[in-house]
Amino acid sequence: MAEIVYPPVIKAAKGLFKALNLKFRLEGTENIPATGGAVLVSNHVSYLDFIFAGLGAYPAGRLVRFMAKKEIFDNRIAGPLMRGMHHIPVDRQAGAASYKAALNALKSGEVIGVFAEATISRSFTVKDIKSGAVRMAVAANVPLVPMAIWGPQRLWTKGRPRRLFQRGVPITILVGEPMHPKRGDDYDQVTKELRQRISDLLEKAQREYPDIPAADEKWWQPAYLDGAAPTPEEAEALDAAEAEERAARRAAREAREQG
Repeated sequence: MAEIVYPPVIKAAKGLFKALNLKFRLEGTENIPATGGAVLVSNHVSYLDFIFAGLGAYPAGRLVRFMAKKEIFDNRIAGPLMRGMHHIPVDRQAGAASYKAALNALKSGEVIGVFAEATISRSFTVKDIKSGAVRMAVAANVPLVPMAIWGPQRLWTKGRPRRLFQRGVPITILVGEPMHPKRGDDYDQVTKELRQRISDLLEKAQREYPDIPAADEKWWQPAYLDGAAPTPEEAEALDAAEAEERAARRAAREAREQG
């Protein structure tokens, strides 16, 4: 397919990274297959993760097609860019079409990027993940590649103001060894192993991160490292409350439309 949008977007992003003096640590990029399909599965700590997950595949010469919620594609600015880079919209009310599109892309040799937690983790630990990424890799007969990202939450994450132009922030991107699930495997067990691999990579990134937050900046550090981020249990409660509010707004909107 023609790549008119993706290369200049990458060039612009790298120029911005340089201007902001972002300090990158990339490890394991050799684990991204140089050719053929693959499912790249990353943790999710910020609204910018697709940029940095894509950067992790760039040394292998691969362009990642991310699965992202359709609301992003509906945005008048982000939408044309997302479509131009051939990312895949996901309608949570009708996921079959996006799954089919991703499967076709994998079979044609593309790398598909998945944030299997579905939403940003407020605790900055890996939430429970579903088996969709594993099933997709098996159906397309391609490897699963775990990835962990750490640092972008300091720029823009859920519940915090945007600080997109903060200078000198370290960004860690760690890529794990590929997994090769096959038909007949216990998909739930493979998913548990995938989650553990991502968690191990993330913990390594967090423990080896070069910056230590100041007293008033501990919000971006996980609780298990004496940070002020919510614990996984607290984060789950916050997510549940947010889901209830979203459902209430949707019901109110539908009632108005019907009235």
